[in-house]
Amino acid sequence: MRIHLSSVLVDDQEKALRFYTEVLGFVKKTDIPLGAHRWLTLVSPGEANGTELVLEPDVHPAAKPYKAALVEDGIPCTSFAVENVRAEHARLASLGVRFVQPPTDLGMVITAVFDDTCGNLIQIAQMKELPQ
Repeated sequence: MRIHLSSVLVDDQEKALRFYTEVLGFVKKTDIPLGAHRWLTLVSPGEANGTELVLEPDVHPAAKPYKAALVEDGIPCTSFAVENVRAEHARLASLGVRFVQPPTDLGMVITAVFDDTCGNLIQIAQMKELPQ
């Protein structure tokens, strides 16, 4: 068994597509019209057959209160791995991304948390090497 899809609930799929591709650097894989919405998936650069991120419309009645509660409590809805959190923080901040948690050393991991402009907090994380 392996993870195939993971969803992020977004308030506007087109805005999310621009942010997640133009700012974060993901690559659009699937874009299929489905009435008022789309089946819209992204993959990591260079991983065309990797895990897909679904930009899922937050139209279910539970979605907006769920997202609002996570944001209010400062809880990211998902986490993306990066090689260097401090460098990625600097890159994203230079593009205008609003961080709610700067790079923070938590022992075996360094994290930072930002607002994805679509109603979510997203964490970036860098795992440290285990001591020898």
